[in-house]
Amino acid sequence: MQLLNYVTSSSGLLEKGVKATLELLKEDCTLPFIARYRKEATGGLDEVEIGKIIELKEQFEALEKRKKAILKSLEEQDVLTSDLHAKVEATLDLTTLEDLYLPYKKKRQTKAEVARKNGLEPLAKIIMAQNAQDPEGLAQRYTNNNVPDAESALEGARHIIAEWINERTDIRNNLRCQLERFATIETKVVKAKATDEKAQKFRDYFDWSESLQRIPSHRLLAILRAENEGYIRVKITIDDDRALDNIERKILRSSGEAAHQIILAINDAYKRLLLPALANESLSQAKQKADETAIAVFTKNLKQLLLGSPLGEKRTLAIDPGFRTGCKVVCLDAQGQLLHNETIYPHAPKNDDKGAIKKISSLTDAYKIEAIAIGNGTASRETERLIKRIHFKNAIEVFVVSEAGASIYSASKIARDEFPNYDVTVRGAVSIGRRLQDPLAELVKIDAKSIGVGQYQHDVDQKALQKSLDQTVENCVNAVGVNINTASAPLLSYVSGIGSKLAEGIVRFRESEGPFISRIAIKKVPRLGSKVYEQAAGFLRIKDAENPLDDSSVHPERYKLVQKIAKEQQISVDQMIGNTTVLKALDLQKYVSEEVGLPTLTDIVSELEKPGLDIREKAKVFTFNQNIRTIEDVQPGQLLPGIVNNVTAFGAFVDIGIKESGLIHISNLADGFVSDVSAHVSLQQQVIVKVLEVDIARKRIQLKLEK
Repeated sequence: MQLLNYVTSSSGLLEKGVKATLELLKEDCTLPFIARYRKEATGGLDEVEIGKIIELKEQFEALEKRKKAILKSLEEQDVLTSDLHAKVEATLDLTTLEDLYLPYKKKRQTKAEVARKNGLEPLAKIIMAQNAQDPEGLAQRYTNNNVPDAESALEGARHIIAEWINERTDIRNNLRCQLERFATIETKVVKAKATDEKAQKFRDYFDWSESLQRIPSHRLLAILRAENEGYIRVKITIDDDRALDNIERKILRSSGEAAHQIILAINDAYKRLLLPALANESLSQAKQKADETAIAVFTKNLKQLLLGSPLGEKRTLAIDPGFRTGCKVVCLDAQGQLLHNETIYPHAPKNDDKGAIKKISSLTDAYKIEAIAIGNGTASRETERLIKRIHFKNAIEVFVVSEAGASIYSASKIARDEFPNYDVTVRGAVSIGRRLQDPLAELVKIDAKSIGVGQYQHDVDQKALQKSLDQTVENCVNAVGVNINTASAPLLSYVSGIGSKLAEGIVRFRESEGPFISRIAIKKVPRLGSKVYEQAAGFLRIKDAENPLDDSSVHPERYKLVQKIAKEQQISVDQMIGNTTVLKALDLQKYVSEEVGLPTLTDIVSELEKPGLDIREKAKVFTFNQNIRTIEDVQPGQLLPGIVNNVTAFGAFVDIGIKESGLIHISNLADGFVSDVSAHVSLQQQVIVKVLEVDIARKRIQLKLEK
């Protein structure tokens, strides 16, 4: 099967769009570029659909690579018949391919291999033919120095028969079907570790049994973590009698002594070979599905976090709060550059709140501060109350900002390169302030896995997780667009076609040559060729450029078209931008050509109506209930404001302004049945919740979503 047919049949997408996408990928076009600027070619495929095509393309290439390796091995063994070759070439999945190869796979010293070396394969064939009336008497002929008696000969023959049974594709597939439909995952506690303190978080799974097909992603990952940490043992079971009966029906054609030997071989094959291997395979597949679910939750949360509401270019005072070590204070300009830093000690043990208030007041005046960002870690609420006691001369908005991953950034090479003369406390405070100004620009500097907005992210396939997270970051960065004159190298590295090395080169060029004055000037960057320019230009913004289109998502390849439209309207491009009367009256069909269709024209007009419009909502001030300071203050029945700080498959966690986040279980998100948590809440959403239950000892709060 060819790549095009494989992707089309597997994805269900139209062949024309798949073919065009594959051709564009062959030309080194990126996913964001294809989705945004090649809609005519693909038929308007979106990022998810193009991502699926890329995934299937990689699957096909991996399958073809494995086929070549197997065919080479079969050829070297001189067992490659035309029929076997055709079967290998026609195979469409790796599992079936490996089953085909199993009889020819080089094996270690198995029991069957030992029996063959002892000359027992002819005996096995006779028994398997089911014609032998006296297998024991027949077996006596095959005794030798290594096979002392008839029973040893029969046992060796059964080992060979068991291997043949194990290698039968129909039997393996039948057992796979039973495991898929009826398998149960069972756990037993390791008694020696049952009383360990760390084991208590897994105590629900000390003696657990559940359908493997129906077990939720988060529960399976929790069980597997408990097993990895040595607290429980996991076993996959099915109805053994049913499985054995199915195998016997496929093999037995008669009764008698030969049949008895075959039944013994069937039992051996099932317990020693088939069930252990296929049970592990089914558990591995269940784990893969659980991983996919967890990764999907993580990437959805990450996208919401990255596209969180930016405050924009406002002069910001940021505070990384603390008790004993004080609160680190930094002042940033509107572009996030560090202007000043120092430490205040308003809380215990120094309790210098008056000095802190005086200092904050003077800094806000001196640096014309427009907003204050307070980290949501230790001493956050106390610091927020302190700030709200201050009577500022001008209106200043106060925000509490998530610190998740800030410590990772502050100790990173990126942070050291940005602030070589400052310690981690200053870098952390700067990160908090910049997160308020532009969450996306700051969060891309942190390994997404460190942000902690998922479930069991350390237990899933790390390669698959990293790939998904990288793609999510790339999609978000390109959806928003990047100011090339202010963007950091980590942010630029995610722009379509650029990458980390070229991003560093752009920053170095900008620092030595000054800001870019036009998009075309980007071509002057060393090693930035025409292909990279094509892929990246539409996602890069030049503020206050001579050509206003340079600060829009209109691609340079369409500038002449826009100029033509403006000329026909007898106005300049500048005058056409934002002129909704003219733009809405355009007959777009008039401008359709072989290269440009209605999708691109519609995108251009939408962009010209509101050029450079940020797709993200503006940051909003949020205030927690000031009477709730610790978990002891939380009482059932209270209605409290909160911010969703994590979304999982089983519910959403909500920050209600104290150290412990509360959980809205999926069953408490709505009155009716809820299948998808993210359909009801999103990360950073401001909500009102009702307190259902408070467990102070276990530090758990159960909530219900009100609005």
